[in-house]
Amino acid sequence: MTVKEIARIKECRLAAQGKMEETITGVFCCDLLSIAMSKAPSGCAWVTVMANKNTIAVASLTDTACVILAEGVHLNESDKKCAIDEGITVFETDLPIFDTALAIYRLRAEQ
Repeated sequence: MTVKEIARIKECRLAAQGKMEETITGVFCCDLLSIAMSKAPSGCAWVTVMANKNTIAVASLTDTACVILAEGVHLNESDKKCAIDEGITVFETDLPIFDTALAIYRLRAEQ
C-alpha cells in the first residue's frame, strides 16, 4: 500500500502533501520523539499526537513514509511548510491513536 491510499480512510484528511507514492511497510505508534527516533521502522505510517516540526524532523531522519496526527491534533502553517519542504506527507484525523492504526492495518490487509 502507498501513502496516497490512506486518503481512502474517510476520517483522515491530508494536511501536508509530500511523497505520496511511498510504500507503507507497517504502522508505528509513539508520542516520544526520542523513542521514535530510535525505533520507527523505515517506511512506516507513524501515528502520533505530536504536531510540531520536531516530529517532521524525526520522520525525515527515520525515513517514515508518512505521519498521521490523531486525536484531533493539527499542524500549524509553519510546520505544514516544513513537512512539505521535507517531502513528508501528513494526515490529520479525529480518531484515537489505536483506531487510526487499526484503520491503516485493515486497509493494508485488504490488499
